[in-house]
Amino acid sequence: MSRAPKLFSLLSALLLATGCASSAGPVPGAVPPPSGWSGALASAVGMPADDSYKATLFEWNDSNRGRPVLAKLYQPANAKNVPLVIVSHGIGGSREGYSYIGKFLAANGMASLHLQHAGSDRALWFGNPVTLLFRLQSAAQASEAIDRARDVSFALDRVLSDATLAGAFDANRIAMTGHSYGANTALLVSGASVEQGEKYLQFTDTRIKAAVIISAPPFYGQGDPGAILGGIRVPTLHITSTGDEITIPGYRSGVEDRVAVYEAMGTRTQAKKQLAVFKEGSHSMFTDRLNTGGVELNPQIKRATRELVLSFLETQFAVKREETSGFTSWAKKYAALISQTKVQ
Repeated sequence: MSRAPKLFSLLSALLLATGCASSAGPVPGAVPPPSGWSGALASAVGMPADDSYKATLFEWNDSNRGRPVLAKLYQPANAKNVPLVIVSHGIGGSREGYSYIGKFLAANGMASLHLQHAGSDRALWFGNPVTLLFRLQSAAQASEAIDRARDVSFALDRVLSDATLAGAFDANRIAMTGHSYGANTALLVSGASVEQGEKYLQFTDTRIKAAVIISAPPFYGQGDPGAILGGIRVPTLHITSTGDEITIPGYRSGVEDRVAVYEAMGTRTQAKKQLAVFKEGSHSMFTDRLNTGGVELNPQIKRATRELVLSFLETQFAVKREETSGFTSWAKKYAALISQTKVQ
């Protein structure tokens, strides 16, 4: 590839954000370094008991790209041949993020592999503060977006071929989820087409059979969203909130952009999709952070989110219920938190 394509307007949004970083603070939707909330998170959200899952750290290296790929795997304590979910973090995140989802899935019979993308991970927050702007701009380049998608395929290759994990996963039941920048990564590996001139590039990994898209920034830039996202064939679950905003001087991306991504998904293939929009909240409340979106609302949204993700994946992989009944039951349970839902 002679030059990197302009993948999607997320990159422009992040560049705008980083251009204002000196006056506007950290990039909206980004994940700052951990701040000692792990114990509070467990207490507020109600984490599963430690003996219900096991966690393993991996430090791989993709020699073809000269790129480290770190990961954290949550597995059910005593289960084999389970579905596997790949998790991709937002800009500035790490493999330690989204533990409220990973631990919950593992405690309920699914493995969850949380990746750390070396070019856009928490390392951005460390080093000379004078060069922070440059580091954030680099993380928003198209080359990093492509590398993120390749991280997913590389990690899948490694974990599925690991002799110590033989029999742990069902290779026919693999899903992808991501938040913010990670949501766009999930879309890339799930079949989104990227327009470059008169050509369309793809980074699809056909092993991905379903995707959970949380707070996806605009994916399609100035192109036709139907052409770029319409060909996705896997079932998708989209999660956002009315307060899910990336706001900086001169730029705003709100819930309407998340809904637009949902509407464009699978329009040509008629792929099944679901949308859940919570009331109020914030863009980063879907991370492990507890100090965003409302002190009382934040843990409630986390509990509702992890239950919805599990229900969706059980429907796709375990066939425990009718296609929409699990979603309908979930929506009734959390009606007080929900602004709208859609099923197509």
